[in-house]
Amino acid sequence: MQKRNTWSSRFTFILAAVGSAVGLGNAWRFPGLAAKHGGGTFLLVYLVAMLVMGIPLLMMEIAIARKLRKGAIESMRGIGKKFEPIGWAATSNAFVIVCYYSVVFAWVILMFVNSWRFSGMTGNNEAAAGLFFDLTKNTGSIGGTLIPGDMLVCLLVAWALIFFCIRNGASSVGKVVKFTVFAPVVLLIIMAVKGCIMPGAVEGLKLLFVPDFSALADPSLWVDAIGQVFYSLSIMMAIMFAYGSYLGNDADIAADAMIIAFSDMAISVLSGIVMFSTMGGTGMLDKITDSGVATAFIVYPQAIVNLTQFGWVNAIFGAIFYLMLITLAIDSAFSIVEGVSAAVSDKFHLSPKRVTVALCAICTLISFVFITESGLAWLDIVDNWTNQINLIIIGICECIAVGWFFDLKKVHKEVNLNAKRFKAPYLWLASSIKVISPLMLAGLFVWNMVVLFGQKGGSYGGYPIWAQVIAGWAVSVLVFASGFIAKAVVVSKKKKGYVEDEVNWDKPAELSAPAAKKSSRKERSEKEKKEIIN
Repeated sequence: MQKRNTWSSRFTFILAAVGSAVGLGNAWRFPGLAAKHGGGTFLLVYLVAMLVMGIPLLMMEIAIARKLRKGAIESMRGIGKKFEPIGWAATSNAFVIVCYYSVVFAWVILMFVNSWRFSGMTGNNEAAAGLFFDLTKNTGSIGGTLIPGDMLVCLLVAWALIFFCIRNGASSVGKVVKFTVFAPVVLLIIMAVKGCIMPGAVEGLKLLFVPDFSALADPSLWVDAIGQVFYSLSIMMAIMFAYGSYLGNDADIAADAMIIAFSDMAISVLSGIVMFSTMGGTGMLDKITDSGVATAFIVYPQAIVNLTQFGWVNAIFGAIFYLMLITLAIDSAFSIVEGVSAAVSDKFHLSPKRVTVALCAICTLISFVFITESGLAWLDIVDNWTNQINLIIIGICECIAVGWFFDLKKVHKEVNLNAKRFKAPYLWLASSIKVISPLMLAGLFVWNMVVLFGQKGGSYGGYPIWAQVIAGWAVSVLVFASGFIAKAVVVSKKKKGYVEDEVNWDKPAELSAPAAKKSSRKERSEKEKKEIIN
């Protein structure tokens, strides 16, 4: 086995994991769900869901990967050979997600580049709301294959940035996150200060923080809070397996997972302050929506053009807003690619860098579908199936595999291996992984099926059934069939001399020196001389 690189420091790992967890959903979906479900009430339920489900699952994935030194595919094979398809499903689903997430990233870049247009739209809500569609040429329906030149350029820029960030794995990621994690926080604080000094901001903040306990009776509150926790922490997407596999033996997983989860929540709340204070200050509280795309590209532009009477000032804040979204999107995008790359390169003994290059090229080509005139519609369909169906089933399978068919005490021991001030109680982890999380995820899945088949008659979004079959059900089938297809490939490769790694919990692969602390050529030379003499 080749020795595996590791993070240069604990701080770098935490930054990388926080950057992955904190994404566009924190900035636009979290505030929308809070507005929908009684503000403070949603925050309370979200916190409970994070404690009973989110953090334990985060600890589980990081601990397993750190112990086995492998990405998602081989980590699940290390739990049990029959569970390797679960790792493949997580990896394949992440591959699909990054194909369209990169397009959302490109949309944000396009809006940032064109933020100067807000200077001529002061008070013109209609023009501001239509800017996104004017730039992207999206029709919102299936039909139309035209690719706008500006969108193509922005997509290529997005993928170039993604590749640049992960070109050398943990080493380059560690350098990038020191900027990309702090930058959005600074920009959010600037926007929060601006929002909070506006007349009417107090009303917005009350809506965010003052709980409406009557909302607790609404089952959709619990469903949305559980779903937001699940989607926000980057679990079940091969990412935390990859990041965990780069951890050294001295890592304190119990404490680090808590820091990652609460940092994620803190940035979500800060985003909520920005959204609610700004919308309150512009008299648009009633327009906050739980749809991320609508919030970022239709609703918030209307708020931007009503911030002040000075167009150039509005344009500056528009640029700040979309620059903030760029810094949020890039971490999540490159972390997904890294998760897929690590899993595939581990499985087939390939060069991680070559796999990354190939993935970026393939994903770029697939992404072209989502920048056509009907791109928004295709993206909406694929996003619904990958998140509302695939991701949830993968989560249930992971919990059952680790909780019921593996010795969970071994995972618990790994979580607390270097714990000092805080040690995760076994009962907490066991009850979450074995019972609470799979039941909550099963409930979420059932709810989504009831909505799809019971309320919508089996059709999503009013799109043609053939489009839903191609971009929805067929994608789901391929995601869950990927493990069995890969097994056939492995059988074929074995005939040509390929040998699978032995993934052993008690004898994991070795780690090399930290990515940013490798010995110099001179030091290595001196060491080699001593070895020869001895």
